[in-house]
Amino acid sequence: MTARSGAGSAVQGPVGVGLIGAGNISDEYLTGLRAALDVRVLGIADLDTGRAAAQAERHGVPFSGGVTELLSRADIELVVNLTIPAVHAEVSLQALGAGKHVWTEKPLALDRAAARRVLEAARDRSLLVGNAPDTVLGEGIQTSQALLDAGRIGAPQTLLTLMQGPGPDGWHPRPQFLFEPGAGPLFDIGPYYVTTMVQLLGPVVSVQALGHRARDERVIGSGPDAGTTFPVRVDTHLSVLTTFASGVVGTSIYSFDSPQRRQLFELTGDSGALRVPVSGFDGPTELLDGEDRTHSWTTEPARGRPRSRGAGVVDLARAIRTGDPVRCGGELAYHVLDVLVSIEESASAGGTPVAVTSTAGRPRPVPPEWDPRHATVTPEPSQTPEREADR
Repeated sequence: MTARSGAGSAVQGPVGVGLIGAGNISDEYLTGLRAALDVRVLGIADLDTGRAAAQAERHGVPFSGGVTELLSRADIELVVNLTIPAVHAEVSLQALGAGKHVWTEKPLALDRAAARRVLEAARDRSLLVGNAPDTVLGEGIQTSQALLDAGRIGAPQTLLTLMQGPGPDGWHPRPQFLFEPGAGPLFDIGPYYVTTMVQLLGPVVSVQALGHRARDERVIGSGPDAGTTFPVRVDTHLSVLTTFASGVVGTSIYSFDSPQRRQLFELTGDSGALRVPVSGFDGPTELLDGEDRTHSWTTEPARGRPRSRGAGVVDLARAIRTGDPVRCGGELAYHVLDVLVSIEESASAGGTPVAVTSTAGRPRPVPPEWDPRHATVTPEPSQTPEREADR
C-alpha cells in the first residue's frame, strides 16, 4: 500500500514545495522549510487568498493564491496539505491528480476507505505520500530509540501514556474544528503518541477503549470570537488498552477534559524503564536502571542535529530525488489511522476489543548527523547563495 517512486527522480536540485492552508500551523512549517536547502517554498494557497498573501509576504514566499493556481504550477513538485482534517483526503487526491507528491498534516484521512484512495492514487501515479507527525524524526525520540535498541531497559514489556489537559478551546482562536470528527484528543493528539509507539515498538494488533464527553458545548476563550459557544461532536476523553504484535501491552489516556496538564510516554522493560519526550522534537530521555536500588531516574540528553516542523517534508523531498523509502510514509500513516479508527470503533461499541488488521514496519532510525537544513541533493547553483543567506 506504500507509494514509492522506485529509482528516484532524474531531476536534480531542491524540490519545489507549495503549501495549501495558511492557518496557524503554517508558520511553523514555513519557518522550518525556509531554512532547508533541499526544498524551495514557492507558493501558498488558501480558500482565503488574503490570508495566503499575508503569510507569503511574512515568510518571503514568491506566490500566493488559490488552490487551482498553485496546483497548475509546474515548478511545484510537492504539496504540503495543511487543511482541516475533514478535507485532508479530498485535497490530497486533488494534488495527486495534478501530479504532485503530497505531505499531509495528521490524520491522513478520516476513515480507512478515504485513506486507501489516497495511497492507491499515489501508487497509480508513482507519487509519494508522507504524513505528520514528524516529531518521531526529532533528536529526542531518536535518542530514546537508540537507548531502547541498545538494550538499556532490556526487552520492552509494558507502556503507559498520558495526554491530559483542558483542551484547545481556551487558547485557539478558531477551535471548532478540533472538536469535530477527525479531531478531538484522539485524532488531534493521538497521532503523536501512536506514531511514536510504532516507531519504538512496532505495529499494533488490537485495541480496546472507552470514551466520555464531559460537556456538549464549549466556549471560545480567545481571539475575535471569544465568548462564542460551539458544539462538541466527539469524545473528549478516551481510555485505551493496546496490544502490540511484539506482545507489549499499553495503557493510554487521551483527554481534553482535565484541569491537570500531563504528558507521559513511559516504556517499561524487564530491566529498566524509559520516559520518552513525545511532545516535541527535542528534550531529554529519562532512564531508570532496574538494578539501581535507589530507584532514581537519570537524564540522557538528546543526541543529534536540531530538527523542527517540516523535517518530514524534507525527508520526503530527499526521497523524491534519491528513491529512498520515506520514513513517515503512507504505510505508517495508514496503520496509525487504522489504530485510531479502531479505538473510536471500540469506544462506540462500549469497549468491545477491535482487531487492527493493517501493519507497518518500524521506520529506519535517523542518524545523529542527519540535518534537514543541509543540502544533500545537487543544489541549483543560482539558488545556493540565496538559501545560505536565508539560514
